[in-house]
Amino acid sequence: MAQPGDLVIQRPEGLYCPPGDFYIDPWRPVARAVITHAHADHARYGHGHYLAAAPAEGVLRSRLGDIHLQTLPYGEAIEHHGVRLSLHPAGHVLGSAQVRLEHAGRVWVASGDYKVAPDRTCAPFEPVRCDVFITESTFGLPIYRWRPDDEIFADINAWWSANVLAGRASVLACYSFGKAQRILSGVDPSIGPIVVHGAVRPLNDAYRAAGVPLPETQMVTEVMDRADLRRALVLCPPSAVASTWLRRFGDTSTAFASGWMQLRGARRRGGYDRGFILSDHADWPGLLGAIGATGAQRVIVTHGSVPVMVRYLQEQGLEAEGFETEYGDDVVEADAAAAQEPAA
Repeated sequence: MAQPGDLVIQRPEGLYCPPGDFYIDPWRPVARAVITHAHADHARYGHGHYLAAAPAEGVLRSRLGDIHLQTLPYGEAIEHHGVRLSLHPAGHVLGSAQVRLEHAGRVWVASGDYKVAPDRTCAPFEPVRCDVFITESTFGLPIYRWRPDDEIFADINAWWSANVLAGRASVLACYSFGKAQRILSGVDPSIGPIVVHGAVRPLNDAYRAAGVPLPETQMVTEVMDRADLRRALVLCPPSAVASTWLRRFGDTSTAFASGWMQLRGARRRGGYDRGFILSDHADWPGLLGAIGATGAQRVIVTHGSVPVMVRYLQEQGLEAEGFETEYGDDVVEADAAAAQEPAA
């Protein structure tokens, strides 16, 4: 329930800061938008002015084109209409940020999407002390508990190696922004060539331009020896697995890398041969640890398992409530990227 003097409230356009007169990740066009990261449900076209963390510039421009973008280094503060604003690493994807707001002696933090697990491709999550914490809860159920990345990458490498011996391509469906680059950073490129879908390539370019090392990749049209396709690891959005694009690889084994693979039946419903549980969001212990590290006594929960998380936090003695937002899961992001980018 909104309280007098709240630094962030709900409006039809999105999450609004009344004293600062700006929005955080608005879903309708506004004059001033603070963007936590470049996924399509958080960074939309049509705002008058964008503010984002400096490492996000390349991916934002890759996705949104020519926008009026102001960037801010992590930890550096600016003041707008008396609100002191700074951006802090969220560990979700390249350039992802939590938004810290300070006004009249109160501190609020809006997390955006975040994960606490290590990731070679982006700055690690940084707990920020605050009075009120707005947290995501995409995987806000106790069943979600992630294994270490090294174990998952070892599983992917073993699957890829087995497919090379069998003479079939290893097609790994993953979100084009964030997940694909994280996988590239962890797999063993000596196993075979790596081919990426047209939705993935511009994001790879943006990551490399930001100084993130990634192994060499090719588009399918750049592969001269067709035999290489039978040894390849192929990274593509989920929508591409059901398209005619896949036919050019011949015999394939398909897999999907996502936190949703922890649910029984998710792999079967998608028609994948394998599922790798790899998420760019915090799991249940990660969410609780991040919330606890803020020291916040009031927590506002957004997209995901909101009622479960709110109830649990209330049982722990915190003041908890939910915000209704139009942020979706990353499947929406993946399909949007596939539709907007060339498939070649």
